[in-house]
Amino acid sequence: MSPRLRRTLRVGGTLVLTGLCTAYLAWKIDVSRTADILRHADVGYFLASLAIMTVTVWPMAWRWQQLLHAKGIHERLGWLTRSYFVSYTAGQVLPTSIGGDAARIYETTRRHPGRGGPVAASVLLERALGGAATLFLAAIGFLLAIGQYDVGAYLWAELAFVLATIVLAVVLFSRRARRPLAWAVPLLARAHLDRPLRAVYEGLHSYRANGGLLLGVASLTVVVQAFRVLSIWLAAKAVGVDLSPRPYYVMGPLLFLVMLVPFTVNGLAVRESFFVSFLGNLEVPADPAFATGFLFFVVTLALSVPGAVILGWEGLRGGARTRVADG
Repeated sequence: MSPRLRRTLRVGGTLVLTGLCTAYLAWKIDVSRTADILRHADVGYFLASLAIMTVTVWPMAWRWQQLLHAKGIHERLGWLTRSYFVSYTAGQVLPTSIGGDAARIYETTRRHPGRGGPVAASVLLERALGGAATLFLAAIGFLLAIGQYDVGAYLWAELAFVLATIVLAVVLFSRRARRPLAWAVPLLARAHLDRPLRAVYEGLHSYRANGGLLLGVASLTVVVQAFRVLSIWLAAKAVGVDLSPRPYYVMGPLLFLVMLVPFTVNGLAVRESFFVSFLGNLEVPADPAFATGFLFFVVTLALSVPGAVILGWEGLRGGARTRVADG
């Protein structure tokens, strides 16, 4: 399949999915009613939701720092935190969290030439640990929801993700899995992907020697993700959805996973459809359910503002330095 055809199919699939989700939302919600709910949203709950998302950036940056240090790449926590905020900005125009990860890999590799493989491995492992922690919470949410909430299809989806994560962990870290994976090398070579993918795989696989580090980082990630779920609950409280935090520990892990997959640019329409569908199963009307999803989107959008300011400031400083040099 030619690159042009793949690109056409990807863009076409994105447009079709966005259109279907938009049609679903148009069918479910009353725009004027939803706008009224958003106008009367509680600012205090909104700011609390944003504060949780902002504060948790620092422990995630520290987590990334430890993974880099384990491979001999030493970087300041301040710069890694800055890179995290910039990645949120990139994620607003690139496909979901994956675009932000690509931005982090690119910037960090430029600072550490020749270490692209370990840098990419650290970011991908960090993302994988985040996914694993999310699925650990999903497993807990699965148990909490049995007999409590009528969200059966979502529960089985969470169980499927948990099982898939276990399989992926075996593939990445088991020595026995290396031989079966070798069959894919000729195919990757024909696509000129064998070298970069091998470098990333070897970087990921090498972390099996850092079991204590992985356990500690994974534990921190579980705490951070559990705390971040509360930001969804607070966004819902802001628009008058009166549910306890418990159902959000069923919903939150799935939402974080949805946000990881580049279905549409910035999860447009997919995220809001997810909120309407999931909360609808809990007898939350479509309008406040949509308002919850939209408000949480505004939270993530506000989280990208520091990164935009940082990029703007760095651009101005770079321009000023260039003008001085030219002078």
